[in-house]
Amino acid sequence: MTKDAGAGAGVDEAQVWDARLGWAFGLIADDPAERAAAQVRLADVQRNVRDALGRFNELWHLTLPLGGREQWRDPAFLQAHEMYVEAGKYALPNALWNRPPGDIRSWPGLPYALLFLEWEARYPQEWTRHAKKWGTKQRLIRDLAVTDHSETVRAKLTDLVETVVHRAYRCKDREYLRVARTVDSEDLRGRLETAARSDNPWAQQHAGYVLWLLDHPEVPNTIHVWQNWIAAVASE
Repeated sequence: MTKDAGAGAGVDEAQVWDARLGWAFGLIADDPAERAAAQVRLADVQRNVRDALGRFNELWHLTLPLGGREQWRDPAFLQAHEMYVEAGKYALPNALWNRPPGDIRSWPGLPYALLFLEWEARYPQEWTRHAKKWGTKQRLIRDLAVTDHSETVRAKLTDLVETVVHRAYRCKDREYLRVARTVDSEDLRGRLETAARSDNPWAQQHAGYVLWLLDHPEVPNTIHVWQNWIAAVASE
């Protein structure tokens, strides 16, 4: 995963994201020491977010008697809120929240959305320990399930689908079916067919199901459909 995934974004905006979060690529490094160092940095920025949130909550309680409109006009309250929002821009997953309306393909935060998902896919225990947010995972996957991504992003999404089908199910993994359908290709199907023929029982089931859904685009990806497919395979 590289920062080039956001090449379609404005250069200046992308540089701002890199200045704030470039260190986060260490979270998906192959070197355990590099990952550990990035996790220390993450803990520091998350602590800043918690401190800023604590201050904001204090001001919220103090200004509550003013009422809604007046509360949001109080200078100290507004400053505390701005400091909390600003602190979140330097941390994961906070920086990925409240994405402005628009095409995710041109969003300068796209490389970091992919980084967040790759971290969960490759190092699930570390992700769970340091940044577990299932709702963020779900929303990002759904937002990314669109066509006409750059080749770099399509390749990364294909890698993510392949990684996920090889493991035991984790919360919100089912959302990756949306991505598989939008990046469907001979390359992806070849990887899934290899996984379906492997000795890994999870990969056999998951990859087989994804391939079946790719061949039946009209079928919704629901738990009921999954259960029926499993029953049909078991009876063969």
